[in-house]
Amino acid sequence: MKKLLIGNEAIARGLYEGGVHVVSSYPGTPSTEITEFLSKYDDIHTEWAPNEKVAMEVAFGASLAGARSACAMKHVGLNVAADPLFTLSYTGVTGGLVICVADDPAMHSSQNEQDSRHYAIAAKVPMLEPADSDECYRFAKEALRLSEEFDTPMLLRVCTRIAHSQSIVDIGERAPSPIKEYVKNGAKFIMMPGNAKRRHPVVEARTETLTAYAETTPLNRIEMGNTDVGIITSGTCYQYVKEALGDSVSVLKLGMINPLPRQLILDFASRVKRLIVIEELDGIIETHCRTLGLQPEGKSLFTPIGEYSQQTIARVLGMPEKKSPALPENIPVRPPMMCAGCPHRGMFYTLAQNGITVLGDIGCYTLGAQPPLSALDSTLCMGASVSGLHGFNLASPEAHRKTVCVIGDSTFMHSGMTGLVNIAYNATNSTVIILDNSITGMTGHQQNPTTGYNIKGDPAAKVDLEAFCRAVGFSRVCVVDPYDLAACREVVLRELAADEPSVIISRRPCVLLKSVKTRSPVTVNTDLCRGCRKCMSLGCPAISFRNKKAVIDHTLCVGCDVCKQLCPFHAIESEERN
Repeated sequence: MKKLLIGNEAIARGLYEGGVHVVSSYPGTPSTEITEFLSKYDDIHTEWAPNEKVAMEVAFGASLAGARSACAMKHVGLNVAADPLFTLSYTGVTGGLVICVADDPAMHSSQNEQDSRHYAIAAKVPMLEPADSDECYRFAKEALRLSEEFDTPMLLRVCTRIAHSQSIVDIGERAPSPIKEYVKNGAKFIMMPGNAKRRHPVVEARTETLTAYAETTPLNRIEMGNTDVGIITSGTCYQYVKEALGDSVSVLKLGMINPLPRQLILDFASRVKRLIVIEELDGIIETHCRTLGLQPEGKSLFTPIGEYSQQTIARVLGMPEKKSPALPENIPVRPPMMCAGCPHRGMFYTLAQNGITVLGDIGCYTLGAQPPLSALDSTLCMGASVSGLHGFNLASPEAHRKTVCVIGDSTFMHSGMTGLVNIAYNATNSTVIILDNSITGMTGHQQNPTTGYNIKGDPAAKVDLEAFCRAVGFSRVCVVDPYDLAACREVVLRELAADEPSVIISRRPCVLLKSVKTRSPVTVNTDLCRGCRKCMSLGCPAISFRNKKAVIDHTLCVGCDVCKQLCPFHAIESEERN
């Protein structure tokens, strides 16, 4: 049956049909939908793990027991899971194990542009890279098979464009995949030094075997056209090349990008006059070609920064550009911002107005860095706000009086907990603010261990944040409603003045949750409004200025009343809905 699928759904379907039994992931754009689509199949187990390291270890455990398994994450999530990845390369698998990783060139929703192919090379793990949804589907199934054939975890890499673009997929039925009988094998799976030393040569031999496989696999293919120019490419760049240049060039499309073939590349190079490597981000294929004695053009022509496009390739190679429909020139700039009624806004306003240094973290609350709030001083990686606050206060003994960190509930579960333990154990007078909006907000409302529900929406164990913080050594733990500005100010200043570490839980559910009942919108009494613009300091998208008066858009306003608390002239009033 033919279906139009985004790449992530196609991967999910391929894994399902390929016989996967257990899938564990942490949500991260652009990988999130892989696991969300898999969760719709009731005959396999899917779950949200607290972080990517846990997810990969769960997948390993399922594979060890004989089941085909998978985990999915974005590129920075692979950093978190790197510890098990490198040793998984040594242990190999029992049941097939696929690690899906989604890179984000151009940083649509990420803090860096790292190239996950480096991990495949460093860990000596094979990696496949599909170029459309059909290949996502087929490569996912093939990855499970190859994992078992070559006794290795398999990396399946996509990027934002492939993960979220659509193409036709001819789907089939789920293939039976019996769970293999578990057989104890300490020499293979217990990676203490004596065993690991004997496993390393196995990894090297496997790489050579896979390199030979890469020479003949249909995952890599040559498409001969005009031999004046030959292009080596993979993934989304293959689509750009074909759309920009068609059959006017010859193409070596690489679907298996680690290990890379040798003779196949040499043979292709010998058949063309000019050899060009086109790959987003780092010059990994180009470097491989140079180790073979070739001198391709690559990063001398194309930038290692951001995404490419059909127009980019045509322009660099001096080909006619295919014009896209032009957008109107007067489209207003719309920077990302927190939603109207976002529960984080009141806390950020409080911190900004009181001149407090704020170490931030990864989540939709990172938007607190945007003007007019401009409330954040740093954002590094998941959980770094808590650990960073401890270090900041160590370096500047009086800083704790004017410095806090903020971290979301899901991010706290991901990697903030250990930082909190460190503050208690190594004793800095630090104030940690957990922004608890009752959901994983930034990636589209996934459940997490603090919500009380699992991936399917069924009731699950719920972490009690207050009890947890007290259990690890904090005696000062309080909860505040971020819609109450006076309470926020009182709590923040009180905890900063205390002579021991503390946790403030800023708790109110995300306003976009379906279960949240919004209040009546507020309106501006133009007779009372003096145009002081104090309400504009919140950065709420529902508030604008017209004719020197504040205006509130009732289609956006959720009646949080934060702006109403700010107005010194009481010009913002509640309005009853019909």
